[in-house]
Amino acid sequence: MTSSSRRRAIAVAALLAAAIPALAACGAGFSANTNTPYAPNEAGVLIQDSGSGKSYGKNGVMIPQAFILGPESGGQIATGGSAAVYITMLNSTGAPDTLTGIVADQQLATSVKVASPVELQPGTLAKTPGVTLDGIKKPLLGGESVNLTLQFKNAGDISLTVPVVARSREFATLSPAPSPTPSAPSASDLFASMSPGATPSASASAAQ
Repeated sequence: MTSSSRRRAIAVAALLAAAIPALAACGAGFSANTNTPYAPNEAGVLIQDSGSGKSYGKNGVMIPQAFILGPESGGQIATGGSAAVYITMLNSTGAPDTLTGIVADQQLATSVKVASPVELQPGTLAKTPGVTLDGIKKPLLGGESVNLTLQFKNAGDISLTVPVVARSREFATLSPAPSPTPSAPSASDLFASMSPGATPSASASAAQ
């Protein structure tokens, strides 16, 4: 191992060590909200753990945390709605990489919207801002899981199962997916809302 790669390995280990307390807190939240341990988010389960046989990284990109923000406790995100996706990534290589897109299980959602490519600098943690799971095909209550494939410019595709967590407890302050902006009513909608007989042709006849 060269001195530069050794320094990079030490820096990555330090980043992961610093992240463990936060991941541990989130791990407890996942268990409390879903009653199911999800390996990418379990406290202390880091990505390339050869001892457990689990691997949530590829070609130097690791995913120490990933979840989909569901509804508030007792609520639901309705069919056709959107949910915010939160992912933490670590680039342990010596070269930059880029998250270019995310693909979701088509049985559960139409698409995943990534507002812009996410740059991953060497030896740094990065998060996904403005990512939403769109066109949900059945209501989300919290406790479900969704298969996502993260697409990286250099590392390639990384697939993982991501939990849907209720927007409560430590997740209560996180921002949900933005509500869609209502579209302006069309001219036909405006005419349809008028009383019977008040059509353009009827009004024109009355004017004559």
